[in-house]
Amino acid sequence: MPFPIIDAHQHVWDPALAEYDWLGPETPEINRAIGFEELEPQLASAGVDFTVLVQSADNAEDTQLMVATAARHRQVAAVVGWAPLDDPARAGVTIESYAADPLMVGVRTLIHNQADADWLLRDDVDQSLGMLEAAGLTFDIVAVLPRHLELVPIIAARHPDLRIAIDHLAKPPIGLGDREPWWSLIQKAAACPLVYAKVSGLYSATDDLANWTPDLISPFVDRALDTFGPRRLMYGGDWPISLLAGGYATVWAGVSALFDRLSAPDREQVLGRAAADFYRIPLARLSREALVTNITQVSPPIPCLIRSSQDAPDGVSADFDQDPRTTDKGRP
Repeated sequence: MPFPIIDAHQHVWDPALAEYDWLGPETPEINRAIGFEELEPQLASAGVDFTVLVQSADNAEDTQLMVATAARHRQVAAVVGWAPLDDPARAGVTIESYAADPLMVGVRTLIHNQADADWLLRDDVDQSLGMLEAAGLTFDIVAVLPRHLELVPIIAARHPDLRIAIDHLAKPPIGLGDREPWWSLIQKAAACPLVYAKVSGLYSATDDLANWTPDLISPFVDRALDTFGPRRLMYGGDWPISLLAGGYATVWAGVSALFDRLSAPDREQVLGRAAADFYRIPLARLSREALVTNITQVSPPIPCLIRSSQDAPDGVSADFDQDPRTTDKGRP
């Protein structure tokens, strides 16, 4: 059987349970609680087997929501949570708890909402990135500005064992005409061997996110394939942000058509193997049997996510082989 298809970039959120600073009435389609139940039938229609849930807010409550979602839905193969990287003491506790739980595979924070584009170079943040590296966890970087993309080789040089994923291909200038500086910067980032990228969120860089077509994004996907290669590219549906750009089925149809041009092994890499490799998802979680395994076996909510310094406490399936621009307005 072919390797399972993994959507490496999904979100859930609930404004009643966590604060989402970027969410507001200007996007009524998504300004509400959106759970995994809405996505399930669309995943089934597309033939997507598993997903990775990625943080949507810089708070512990959002991560707890993702963990609770994973406990109810075996399609969630991994969770990328939040950690307060600018507070190494608190971040250390969170990172330690993640490293002890196979469901938790990495960390992301909404750096594009920071006033300082060089926030990742701060000493306190760098110390926390070092802890991520030592723990074997990943770091998803939301590179929206060209400066964010410039930072990737710097961080990779400082932390040569840290696996970094560039979300949404660092928001290429789709529909804007001039491909620079993205065209050159993405090549420099791809020169770092442990830097991967997600073919996700490739909407128009204009104010109208839905103004995209497969032909419009094709040059940027081809550039990513040329620079990263299929082994370091991951498909991501970016749901439910994708509701602003046509919905999951539209995005899947447009992006997967581009992948259909690849050889079967390369397509398998982009649609599953690269994500499993990058996030080190246990293959037992990706077995067909895992989808019907008793839900109670999924990890419980993580107790050591901390909100302030005062809170700080101290079988592989036979189904497949074992090879393991600024118009976003702060959206994740």
